[in-house]
Amino acid sequence: MKKISLFLFSLFFIATATIAQEKKEEKKIVQQGHTDQNKFRQLKDVLATPNDQHTASGAPGHQYTQQKVDYVMDIRLDEANNKIYGDEKITYHNNSKDALSYLWVQLDQNMRADDSKTPLAQSGGAAAWVSPDGFKSSYMKEGKGFGFNIEKVESDGKPLSHFINRTMMRINLPKPLASGEVFKFRIKWNYKINNSVRDGGRSGFEDFPDGNNNYTIAQFFPRLAVYNNVEGWQNMQFWGRSEWALEFGDYDVKITVPADHIMEASGQLQNEKDVLTKEQRKRYAKAMKSFKDPVMIVTQEEAEKNEKGRSTQTKTWHFKADKVRDFAFATSRKYIWDAMAVNINGKTVMATSLYPKEGNPLWEEHSTRVVANTLEEYSKLTFDYPYPKAVSVHAKNQGMEYPMICFNYGRPNPDGTYSERVKNGMIGVITHEVGHNFFPMIVNSDERQWTWMDEGLNSFVEILAELDYDPNFNTGNLPKDIVRYMSGDQSNLSPIMSQGDYVKQFGPNAYTKPAAGLYMLRTTIMGPELFDHAFRTYSQRWMFKHPTPADFFRSMEDASGMDLDWFWRGWFYTTDVTDIGIKSVKPLYLTDKPSERVKKLQEQYKQYFDGLGDLVYITDKKEDANPNAMDKYVDGKEVPSYIYSVEFEKPGGLVMPIIVELTYADGTKERQTFPAQIWMKDDNTVKRVFAATQEIKSIKVDPDLETADVDTSNNSWPKKEADKFDQFKEKVKG
Repeated sequence: MKKISLFLFSLFFIATATIAQEKKEEKKIVQQGHTDQNKFRQLKDVLATPNDQHTASGAPGHQYTQQKVDYVMDIRLDEANNKIYGDEKITYHNNSKDALSYLWVQLDQNMRADDSKTPLAQSGGAAAWVSPDGFKSSYMKEGKGFGFNIEKVESDGKPLSHFINRTMMRINLPKPLASGEVFKFRIKWNYKINNSVRDGGRSGFEDFPDGNNNYTIAQFFPRLAVYNNVEGWQNMQFWGRSEWALEFGDYDVKITVPADHIMEASGQLQNEKDVLTKEQRKRYAKAMKSFKDPVMIVTQEEAEKNEKGRSTQTKTWHFKADKVRDFAFATSRKYIWDAMAVNINGKTVMATSLYPKEGNPLWEEHSTRVVANTLEEYSKLTFDYPYPKAVSVHAKNQGMEYPMICFNYGRPNPDGTYSERVKNGMIGVITHEVGHNFFPMIVNSDERQWTWMDEGLNSFVEILAELDYDPNFNTGNLPKDIVRYMSGDQSNLSPIMSQGDYVKQFGPNAYTKPAAGLYMLRTTIMGPELFDHAFRTYSQRWMFKHPTPADFFRSMEDASGMDLDWFWRGWFYTTDVTDIGIKSVKPLYLTDKPSERVKKLQEQYKQYFDGLGDLVYITDKKEDANPNAMDKYVDGKEVPSYIYSVEFEKPGGLVMPIIVELTYADGTKERQTFPAQIWMKDDNTVKRVFAATQEIKSIKVDPDLETADVDTSNNSWPKKEADKFDQFKEKVKG
């Protein structure tokens, strides 16, 4: 041990000989006005102060409360006029410690009303060409009659004072609602359904040439906003992009549609015998025992026959859903229906798909299997999926999620052929939207405020689920996939920690960057075992609750024992980039001859050096090399006589681990990873010494593109000549 430590000391001694020069450089930087704060300082200056509801550990505190809202609804679909009529009875439970003088209700359909402010908030010049429909929509202000028509707001049969502020409605209570009290009221309403293909929208209907419609209906009823001790009332207007903050509750919903429709919705069907045939019920019972392959409940042949009719009768489907934050449904006479059972830690959950024939053969081959895979993989990393089913519904231009049901795109060509791009797009969107059952349908973050907390976390777990379904799947959410975005014009970037409506380049910011960051955290920084435990801890702590970003950051650190403030600060709060490279590589040599400088030090500090005993030395002069200098100290073992001092630079603002791959003369490779903390004392350059028994032919930083390095031209030694494309890029920059 002592002999080896003497050798290591000699390496350390040479490395520290540069300290004086480094201090001079540091002083020079300061004198030039460099005021950058340490990247490893704690986040206490930006995170909310912990309290007895959101604790310093990231867990819910002993005083944590949240509201509960229950809905009993009667819904009627008017297929002839594409309208929905609703009558809902709401029970609001004030579980907070506060007395409430009013309630806020979300009216999301008003975003597309004729007097909506959303189109006026969009900057844009005149296009060189436009379709006639586009011209009419942009310049002729053709009213379409969308938005909620509120027929009644009442309590105990008496009108209830209310005020509509665009997409929000304030319910003025007759008297303040005290803590622990319940308030019951009723809203009766209707609205015209938008065509989601022509008018756009997250819900609506698609009309087919055969005269049938596919209704995928969501945000279709007035819903209570969230009240908590973080935001108070989350009553920010819905501008069309940032989604929702919603309370959990129990739903009892009856939906009346044409009798020849097939339907699915959030919750459990209560009246199977009233709406399903005996054969359909028999097939579904078989599906509940089929854990390998989907079972057809309604075949394509039956769906094609059904879509040719037009029943004038109606059926009422009755669903109940407990402990959900929202409700949605899909209905059409065109649906093919298949289902299979999924084993989630001993509990049977049904994976189901509804799709018109236009979705086949793609949907029949993949949809329900993807649903099942998603439930299995997400449950492994978070918690056992608690709901009884998950449904994937085919809709041409949609990708949206709701409790137990989601709407997904991915349509083959009319002849049934499809490309890999279309197939992978469908697999990706189904995985993503089913995954949203976990984030934010159960881990119920505030989507209106923090888009990344549902989209980003979900996109991260989506990576693992997609790679499980297909190991060669191109997820598009890996660190290498965010490089182009991060290396773009800084004036067109936003920190992840931005309110969703203000984010520039929404997709990369809210989806890819947080997903890539978490993948990096799991794979490169923490390791899967440590990360998975912490991520699972966060997920289980905040099941059916309202977490904040601070709760996530603190839980990940609390459960892992790692200080990650440097990562959250850099990746989430700035638009800095990763750029780590090799500044210089200096060959060094073993020798038994001290340099003139060392001789002077030995004379000056004789007592100190005498106490060290035998020493070997390291020199940068090849002519003084003696590869045998260590032989008598290592008992015949091979001595690492090839020594290299490597200086790494960090032009980018982000601190990251330094992943180094060494390639030796015989072609073998070795990889070493230095934690991000290597940058704690110097944010510009750091040095490491590598010793080997054979010559190192090349050194490469981040060989697998794990850290989203935006410039790999400085990642290799010897420096590779730029290829023609790199030369072209440099020319353009110039």
